[in-house]
Amino acid sequence: MDLAHRRTLAAVSAAQLLVVLDGTIVNIALPTAQQALGMTDANRQWAITAYALAFGGLLLIGGRISGALGHRRAFVIGLAGFAAASALGGAAGGPATLFAARALQGVFAALLAPAGLSLLATTFTQARERGRAFGVFAAVGAAGSAIGLVAGGLLTEYASWRWCLYINVPVALAAAAAMAGTAGPQPRAAGRIDVLGGLLSVAGFGALVYAFNEAEPLGWGAPKVVGLLAGGLVLLAVFVVVERRAPEPLLPMRVLLDRARAGAFVAITLMFVAMFGFYLFMSYYTQGTLGYTPVQAGLALIVNALAALAGSSLIAGRLHGRVPPVVPIVGGLLAAAAGLFVLTRLGHDSAGVLGAHLLPALVLTGLGLGCVLPPTAALATAGLRGHDVGAASAAYNAAQQLGAALGTALLNTVAAGHAAAVPGYVAAMGLALAILLAAALAGALLLWPGRAPSRPAPDPDGSALSR
Repeated sequence: MDLAHRRTLAAVSAAQLLVVLDGTIVNIALPTAQQALGMTDANRQWAITAYALAFGGLLLIGGRISGALGHRRAFVIGLAGFAAASALGGAAGGPATLFAARALQGVFAALLAPAGLSLLATTFTQARERGRAFGVFAAVGAAGSAIGLVAGGLLTEYASWRWCLYINVPVALAAAAAMAGTAGPQPRAAGRIDVLGGLLSVAGFGALVYAFNEAEPLGWGAPKVVGLLAGGLVLLAVFVVVERRAPEPLLPMRVLLDRARAGAFVAITLMFVAMFGFYLFMSYYTQGTLGYTPVQAGLALIVNALAALAGSSLIAGRLHGRVPPVVPIVGGLLAAAAGLFVLTRLGHDSAGVLGAHLLPALVLTGLGLGCVLPPTAALATAGLRGHDVGAASAAYNAAQQLGAALGTALLNTVAAGHAAAVPGYVAAMGLALAILLAAALAGALLLWPGRAPSRPAPDPDGSALSR
């Protein structure tokens, strides 16, 4: 791997850390920020929801813009915008400014995430380097949520809640500086943006993400939640119809109809449904039942992050190109399922629970997530070129966002439906276990015997490739 490739990998990994970390770091700081800025209990959720809505709703448009600008240029613009929005949020003097800054972070993250994954896909084309690159990228993504919890607790406790936002600025600037050393030609994908498809995707994805966020406090049967879910599904169905007929679709259906790529999308979506429910369980159980502080609870997740690093780099990264993708994907899903099975054995006695239940679960779920992320990310973009790379990268990130939002709301509802805390957690982990087993079955059926997307012949003039 030459210096330019190393700099690209470092920059993309740093950007991935920003995007993932920002989904959790503000959660820890929110109670302090609420008190400092005078937020009400009714509107404080917008510090989280504004980011999720903008990010999830605009991903497909971000992927298309990335192809139009050139992925490297779009990546740097996304970094600069994300840093500026973070600085604005850190300096917020009132709730409205903070909410607006969080929405702007989501807007630029929706450009940054698909541009970064597209850069990775188009830069690393040799099997060995590709496996190593996607392994590092996935490890950073898998560890990002845990790092966010730890960093959020430490910064809030020993500095200020504002540093949970300010910390993004030096990281983004460092990533931009690393990318500056990889300057080169930036071919762009020609064509116009599908405006109707863009509006439908924003409205559809936004409605679903908002419905998942509202389901937690209101319940799944609330008219508002049911209306948002129904409206979101209808809008996305119309989006599919429009995209099939559009001359230059925002998301070409050929990207989704490939059997192996579809298997990757299904696996990563269901993995995130289960894993974000697991992270929610860890937060509630360790703090509410075991009496851990937020920092201690976050530090416990470092075990999960280290296991994910080992799974992505030492297992999935090294297996890339040597075994069919179905092996690490299904194996990883089953390993994570085994970790959740351990948690379904929890009882009311908390003595020895760390060694007997939590540590095995943290290790197994971390290894599983680390094994699933690299091959699914690689399959999502394999064999694509031009606009299709950005579209697939955006769809892959959208699948993760929808899975995370659904998992948090769904499993929290299951846990809250029990009178006692521990039985509720066990029931939620039982559902997450079933979801992972279903994901393993679906992955095996779609990916067996490890068929990867075919790689098309390059364009004669190379103009379709967008870096």
